[in-house]
Amino acid sequence: DGLSSSCYGPSEVFYALSQHTYLSFIIAIATVITIFIISSSYTQIIELFPTGGGGYLVASKLLSPKIGMISGSALLIDYVLTISVSIASGTDALFSFLPIKYQSYKVLFSIFILVLLITLNIRGVKESVMTLLPIFLFFVATHLFIIIYGLIVQTPNLPIITTRTYTEIGKTYSQIGAFGLFFLIMHAYSMGAGSYTGIEAVSNGLPILREPKVLTAKKVMLLMSFSLSFFVFGLLTLYLLFNVKFVQGQTLNASLFNIVTSSWSPTLASTFIILTLISEGAILYIAAQTGFIDGPRVLSNMALDRWVPTKFASLSDRLVTQNGVLLMGISAFLLIWLTNNNVTYLIVLYSINVFLTFSLSRIGMVRYWLKVRRQEKKILGKITINFMGAFLLILIFISDFIVKFHEGGWST
Repeated sequence: DGLSSSCYGPSEVFYALSQHTYLSFIIAIATVITIFIISSSYTQIIELFPTGGGGYLVASKLLSPKIGMISGSALLIDYVLTISVSIASGTDALFSFLPIKYQSYKVLFSIFILVLLITLNIRGVKESVMTLLPIFLFFVATHLFIIIYGLIVQTPNLPIITTRTYTEIGKTYSQIGAFGLFFLIMHAYSMGAGSYTGIEAVSNGLPILREPKVLTAKKVMLLMSFSLSFFVFGLLTLYLLFNVKFVQGQTLNASLFNIVTSSWSPTLASTFIILTLISEGAILYIAAQTGFIDGPRVLSNMALDRWVPTKFASLSDRLVTQNGVLLMGISAFLLIWLTNNNVTYLIVLYSINVFLTFSLSRIGMVRYWLKVRRQEKKILGKITINFMGAFLLILIFISDFIVKFHEGGWST
């Protein structure tokens, strides 16, 4: 889920910047910092809740049950949208190398994939994940290669790009002022909220990890932080360096791959692009697993506290609850169908819920560390990380909700 968000998070930032794409480098740096702040805070949550503690449990125990209910509700919508956004983005990636005339079949194809994943998940977590693992490894290899290759090719042009970026920032500042420039950056930055998905899932999915669970979760969090930061930063930088433009019927990544491989032989380039886009589509479908695995777990925790019907409370020995999987799947079906597989619209809903539950978790952790400050040593750094995270995430949440209110934010 973490790495797959690099398929749609960075491109949404670039779309939001419109004619001001030179700001993408600044947003790339800000995104990397945010990833590490959120990850550091969730590492503390993992230590504090070794049996699994996502946003619902953190808000319930560290703030109040009712605030926990709000966080849990946001998480449930978040996990439904994890499924919807991942499948819709995966289909966009796969259809990027097909003729425009096939675009009308995207909704049907997404629904087919959704039904397939529901079937796999009703069978059990291990089977559904292990079936798709080799494709995940192929995705990592192809994207790692294209980012490193692209950066090496463009290294001679870095001084020119840096100078142009500095000049353009000065020009924009003189035209719209400091507030306008800040608003533009915040708007694009908040639209990249999809890049942070998957971080929450580690602490939520702690019970299914290998023993010792806490140590394994911390390793996962560290690997996710570095890999996700590299992918997001690399792709945003390549969009800028190669001056990537939107092409109808293609994702921004597909356009980037076409430009980067333009000097290769046609056969080699087309083969690489098709295989890479297939791996993108596949890993995005794998990412939908997060919603199917952790969505029912949140439902189970909320059912135990009587916020949702008790029929959602029990998880089997394979960590599957048929009711939870079906509820997640049917909700995702409705979103894909009603939005016509529109990734941008889905991400508006996604980002608001993501930042709401992230913000409440950070506030809960700040409150906890302030409460135990006399008993614990060396907690200044922990308080600072969570306070910075809370301030940053609340700011993004408010700006995102206001800016996107009439573009779908109201329905959240």
